[in-house]
Amino acid sequence: MAVVLLSSMVAALALGAVSMPVGSVLEVVGRRLGVADADVSLLDDQIVWQLRLPRVLGAAATGAGLALVGAVLQSLTRNDLADPYLLGISGGASVGAVMVIVLGVSVAGITGSAMLTAGAFAGALAALLVVLLLASDRTGALPPARTILAGVAVGQICAAYTAFVVIMSGDSDAARRVLSWTLGSLAGVRWGSAIFLVVVTLVVAVVVMAFASDLDAFAFGESAAGSLGVNVSRLRWLLMVVTALLTACLVSYTGAIGFVGLVVPHIARMLIGVRHHRLLPASALGGATLLVWADTAARSLVSSQEIPVGVVTAAVGAPVFAVLLRKARKRA
Repeated sequence: MAVVLLSSMVAALALGAVSMPVGSVLEVVGRRLGVADADVSLLDDQIVWQLRLPRVLGAAATGAGLALVGAVLQSLTRNDLADPYLLGISGGASVGAVMVIVLGVSVAGITGSAMLTAGAFAGALAALLVVLLLASDRTGALPPARTILAGVAVGQICAAYTAFVVIMSGDSDAARRVLSWTLGSLAGVRWGSAIFLVVVTLVVAVVVMAFASDLDAFAFGESAAGSLGVNVSRLRWLLMVVTALLTACLVSYTGAIGFVGLVVPHIARMLIGVRHHRLLPASALGGATLLVWADTAARSLVSSQEIPVGVVTAAVGAPVFAVLLRKARKRA
């Protein structure tokens, strides 16, 4: 899967509105990394290194992070429908983005896309805090059912507020920008944001992998996990907060990209089983590969404009998942 991901990233660098030979792509990357002394044109260098490579890295990191979060939440809550936006984070981020796009909320010293990212991140964190406050019981624990209900409720409230503000504003351009953001896009990812997305995803992946055995214990229920020495309440708080923060970081830069975190972990379980020391890295690699190809299709299929990447992930992934489910039913 790692080889497939690397090959996909190289292919994504070559494909686009301006197609390039794979050899030229490797020469540009090798020259920039100091491992090759190739003579490349300025145009090729700008296309590969400045435009496509940070976007491809951002897509891989975002896909890996969303799939990783989905795998953790599905195991933690024992809910097959759990995904990165279960905790209302996507809705909160949408509220923050709407506040910037439609209402023109700004902070001194922060402008443009940086303000949009800051607004989305602040909204995502605010939604997370509300969900955790609503879901926690008197002992400070986070019951899975209550957490899911709180996330759904907060997400619906945020969606209603977003729709109300957009409709009442009467600004068609703002409505178009909000719709584009809610469907997800990696068009604005540059080197600074790409490096941030890669680093935060790697850090969370290391943290989550440290608890792979504990997540295995959750498959038998909370009582069984507790009898095996797992501190259920502390682990749930830690992993939910960590994964929610990762989702907030990803959403704030790329918008709300659906489907990846919901379906990729299920496909990984069908392929390699349920043990988390294999499931987590497999989900991350699968999610990264899926989003790299989805983003490549989003910027290449239509020459005159870019398709929202969330549309591509849903259109491509849902039929594949349906076929896999049918095959699994036949085997059963």
